[in-house]
Amino acid sequence: MKRILFTGPESTGKSALATRLAEEWDTVWVPEYARTYLEQLGRPYNEADLLNIAKGQLQWEDQYAEKATDFLFIDTGMLVMKVWSEFKYNRCHPWILEQLQRRQYDLWVLCGIDIPWEPGPMRENPNEREALYGIYRQELQQLGVPFIELWGSREERVARMQELLTHTDT
Repeated sequence: MKRILFTGPESTGKSALATRLAEEWDTVWVPEYARTYLEQLGRPYNEADLLNIAKGQLQWEDQYAEKATDFLFIDTGMLVMKVWSEFKYNRCHPWILEQLQRRQYDLWVLCGIDIPWEPGPMRENPNEREALYGIYRQELQQLGVPFIELWGSREERVARMQELLTHTDT
């Protein structure tokens, strides 16, 4: 099974892409745990909540991996947690940093910011998308992991991923 992780700023199509590819490849995808966590929180989140979200995300990833077929499509990982934490609180919990180094993925997909921003109750940074994209790109380069940058319409992104997953060893 190949693990494909979607990362990048808010509202860049990560969830939609993971969902669509999972349907087309007849497998499962790992949703973003933060959405469920924050919807049930009943108060504004704080820095300590980010560690709980990170742990929940990885727990979901492990659970969904047991049901996956050829691919496991993952909406969000520890890089999102690191960037979110450092952007908002100027630091990141060591456990998140350790997991970022430890977890292995066959391909990281950095979703571009050319999809229009869609407001939502959990989204916070509509005006920082370009800066955040640059942070994600730099972090991926520093991690030294295999990644692609994915731009274009939702349909173009799906087509590019289909081509990539069909014709390469990823």
